[in-house]
Amino acid sequence: MEGKSPAEAYQQAVLALPVRLRREALSLPREEQGRAEELRLRVGWPLAAVFPEGERPLGGPPVGGEELEQLLEIASRASVHAVLDQVRQGYLTLEGGHRIGLCGTAVCRAGEVQTLRGLSSANLRVARQIPGAAAPVLDGLCPGGRLTDTLILSPPGLGKTTLLRDLIRRVAQGEGCEPLRVGLADERGEVAALHGGRPQLDVGRRTDVVEGCPKAQGLMLLLRAMNPQVLAVDEITAPEDVRALALAAGCGVTLLATAHAGGREDLARRPLYRPLLEEGLFRRMVQIRRVAGKREYTVEELS
Repeated sequence: MEGKSPAEAYQQAVLALPVRLRREALSLPREEQGRAEELRLRVGWPLAAVFPEGERPLGGPPVGGEELEQLLEIASRASVHAVLDQVRQGYLTLEGGHRIGLCGTAVCRAGEVQTLRGLSSANLRVARQIPGAAAPVLDGLCPGGRLTDTLILSPPGLGKTTLLRDLIRRVAQGEGCEPLRVGLADERGEVAALHGGRPQLDVGRRTDVVEGCPKAQGLMLLLRAMNPQVLAVDEITAPEDVRALALAAGCGVTLLATAHAGGREDLARRPLYRPLLEEGLFRRMVQIRRVAGKREYTVEELS
């Protein structure tokens, strides 16, 4: 599959914006379009773009509440009810793997969010493929030429999903390591971005994808149905995710996952993540940091 350039990915993502905001977004020079990671829409403030070095307003009139409603209409193709399960969780996944984060007034029943109304802000995150993103860490993660159990850590926005996607692609293609069958539990559609049954983002020819169901359920479905050699999941967020990974590890499957954490000590302090270390589920850890505006990768042995 031929991937989009960074600027082309940006141009695809901004199609979800109302016309006025789309024009503002496309007024950026092509080079800056290729560098922009997010677009921030906040009622009463101008549209802003987020670059590796920080956030910058684009200088147009303030975003109006009606424009956020239009954003939701366009992104859902005028079928908000069809994407309500995502909206109640505060996000919406677009074709191409781009994602809109949403904020507003939550409507709750029996302690659970049913929907969001009176939208106040949105974050349009541009999904990009970066072939070769895993090159700096591949040798450290494949002792003897085969991928070992790997956990990718960083704070939000430093490229965990991008690195995960390229690792999956390389393993599934056998680029620089032994080719293996990968099962990907892609709950929010951000890694592979299925559309019409076909991944819009390249995850390799030996990868099977389950999208749209909770990660733990997706992992178990893949384990039972697809005989994976590697199980991959983006963002461990719940105890049931950890339990599913532990069960998979007991079945001899190699694990590949990401988590929001600043490092090993941060991981050990958090009750959710502590069992990952205590049970020895991962043998290698990749930590992503931003140093002088650039991403820096460190591979550490865990066990």
